[in-house]
Amino acid sequence: MPIKSRIRTIPHYPHEGIQFRDVTTLLKDPIGLRTTIQEIVTRYQPIKIDKVVAIESRGFIVGAPVAYALGVGFVPIRKPGKLPAETIGCEYQLEYGSDRIEMHVDAIQRGEKILLVDDLIATGGTMEAAAKLVQEMGGEIVECCFVVDLPDVGGRAKLEKQGLKIFSLCQFEGN
Repeated sequence: MPIKSRIRTIPHYPHEGIQFRDVTTLLKDPIGLRTTIQEIVTRYQPIKIDKVVAIESRGFIVGAPVAYALGVGFVPIRKPGKLPAETIGCEYQLEYGSDRIEMHVDAIQRGEKILLVDDLIATGGTMEAAAKLVQEMGGEIVECCFVVDLPDVGGRAKLEKQGLKIFSLCQFEGN
């Protein structure tokens, strides 16, 4: 079952000219969801991973079951003010303005092998900020894993230039 076939495209959302890749249609499909998680788990089972770190919010949907299946811990990266204990944060640029993500200061120990997970990579800004947080805490990033890659938007190339390894289950050309 091709995962790509279960992802809906919504034209001109949120702006004219954008082809929004909606993974909710994949996630609501029991076979699609199971296949997505299993393909990711199969890739990472033979690799030493200590924790899966996922980005709010759709990254949680994929990251938590992957962590469970791998038998490792799960760390959420969230928007400001959502985590209850002491946090570190990183600001990143959006198309119009900036945003910030945070992680608990005790979430990662120096030298731990980290799998970063999110649903989709477009510009790469959020994952770049997440990688900085993990590296600041001393984590070693094994790979950045996505369900969908939009290579024409440039995020993959941006992250690879920083020495990060990227994996995605499928790609969509265009924006």
